[in-house]
Amino acid sequence: MADLKALADAVIKGDQGTAVEVTKAALDEGMAPGEILNDGLVAGMNIIGARFKADEVYIPEVLIAARAMKMAMEILEPKLVEAGIEPVAKAVIGTVKGDLHDIGKNLVCMMLKGAGFEVIDAGVDVTSEKFLEKAKNADAKIVVLSALLTTTMPAMEEAVKVLKNADAEIKIMIGGAPVTQAYADKIGADGYAADAASAVDIAKGLAGV
Repeated sequence: MADLKALADAVIKGDQGTAVEVTKAALDEGMAPGEILNDGLVAGMNIIGARFKADEVYIPEVLIAARAMKMAMEILEPKLVEAGIEPVAKAVIGTVKGDLHDIGKNLVCMMLKGAGFEVIDAGVDVTSEKFLEKAKNADAKIVVLSALLTTTMPAMEEAVKVLKNADAEIKIMIGGAPVTQAYADKIGADGYAADAASAVDIAKGLAGV
């Protein structure tokens, strides 16, 4: 039998080759895609997330783990769709208008995917209207706004206004280096995440999962 603990370990170590190999072997043996996802890939990312929160690993290690998971997910995703595995919720994520930073955003994308979310990545320099359009088209429960510059934080406030005015059902989470809980409260965001690992917990709370 394919070893899902070995798959989790491969994710933790960022070993892309082993992660892909074990995922393929597990599928060839007829293992359920949901089991491979939860007991292998998600289990590995959960450990990395916990270590990241505890300052035992840092962003480079998390990115390497996320890449290993991404490679395995490319093989697994079509099988999850075939098996009718529903995502826990849909989230739209992007860096706000005027801001081209994406490392933090990409990290949160991978962490959310690892937690079972379907993530629609809107990219960088995203207008308020585009966030709203993507959220409505995908029927997303959560919109995640990222800003890495103090000069682009007002675009975050504008996006919150546009989203709130259009649809009370959409929950909004914000994050980024200059962003604080106080700022989230001030602009009316529903949640604030200080880092990628916290973002998963906050998103789950907002989505009710």
